[in-house]
Amino acid sequence: MPVEDTASARGTAPASRDRQARLATFAVFFVQGLTFATLLTQVAALQKKHGLTDGELTILLLVVPVIAGAGSALAGAAASRWGSRLILRLVQPLACAAVVLAGLAPNVPMLVAANILFGLGLGGVDAGMNMQGVAVEREYGRAVLTGFHALWSVAAVIGSVWASAAATLDLGLPVTFAIALVPAAAVSVLASLWLYRPEEEHRAAPAPAKTTDQTANAAKPAGVAWRPIIPLCLAMAFLYVGDSSVSNFGTVFMDKVVHASATVIPLALGAYQLTTFLVRVGGDFAVRRWGPAAIVRAGGTVATLGFVAIVAAPTVPLAIAGFALTGIGLSVVAPQSFSAAGRLDPAGTGVAIARVNMFNYVGFIVGAALVGGLADASGYRVAFGAPLVLAAAIILLARGFQPRKAEPAATTTVVTP
Repeated sequence: MPVEDTASARGTAPASRDRQARLATFAVFFVQGLTFATLLTQVAALQKKHGLTDGELTILLLVVPVIAGAGSALAGAAASRWGSRLILRLVQPLACAAVVLAGLAPNVPMLVAANILFGLGLGGVDAGMNMQGVAVEREYGRAVLTGFHALWSVAAVIGSVWASAAATLDLGLPVTFAIALVPAAAVSVLASLWLYRPEEEHRAAPAPAKTTDQTANAAKPAGVAWRPIIPLCLAMAFLYVGDSSVSNFGTVFMDKVVHASATVIPLALGAYQLTTFLVRVGGDFAVRRWGPAAIVRAGGTVATLGFVAIVAAPTVPLAIAGFALTGIGLSVVAPQSFSAAGRLDPAGTGVAIARVNMFNYVGFIVGAALVGGLADASGYRVAFGAPLVLAAAIILLARGFQPRKAEPAATTTVVTP
């Protein structure tokens, strides 16, 4: 009989090695959230420094997710051979360095080069850290991935607070970036020592009963099929259409549609980020209780209601409440997409996770273009109807998150004696 070789299956506490890997993965997620927020909170300062028009800035910003998609694909190919630990050890310090170089850039070509470097790092780290997170979840034998994303959110808030403090102190961009990210790069390198090694991360997939034809082709390596991954990819893309609409246009909506004051305008994005963090803190417990498909279905429903509230909001408080609801709903989709992708790749190659991660950037690009274009043509109330429809589509895609009967159970590894 097959035996589930995880802490949960054994009825024991996780081994010290697994706790080390979990702590190291927390550190990697924290550094990534800090790196991301440290750069994005200074976009306006970079625009002013280099005299970029709004159109030039938009193009510059879109370069990052396009390159990040390529970085994610490269990370998936490399991780299947060398593991995600090596990728993170090399690429995460590179992403930190790219942000510092963006602050030092004396001209636009150098800024573009730094952005390309950051995009490669962003994609590689996003894929690699979720590969490690899924491996930790597998060894723990229970849902833990959402907790990593919660710490990412905390780090992003810390990065935003640091940006505000640096502006108050009138620090230059190079100093602002270096103070945050030089120590962060050091933390990343140290954390990589505790991450799972390739032989720990990669496991032999359980072998199904073979027919005569299958036996003849047994020498061919098993790949990861695209078909069961497609619902996860679409859900990830739809999530980030909504996320980019809130991140890029939420403050504009508050200003132009509900005419909020300058003091109140930031509260919309603040409400979105706060509820995202709070739900992620308890998200793993909810997944253990009700299962991933039910949680994603509920998240899609709440996000849809949030966008309905935003589109229909007659007053500032109702608009802020809509943004808060949207954060609650969308917060669960990304970690469960990665977790489900990990279940579809029981050998732990990272290929499925890298594929799903690419749609993070697809959604960001589509969201910026779609909502921005609709806003120019028909106004922001109509524009926010696009992520509303796509959030509702996540409800239909939730079935794809249910662990398949033919697979090992979520977060378990099967070893046949």
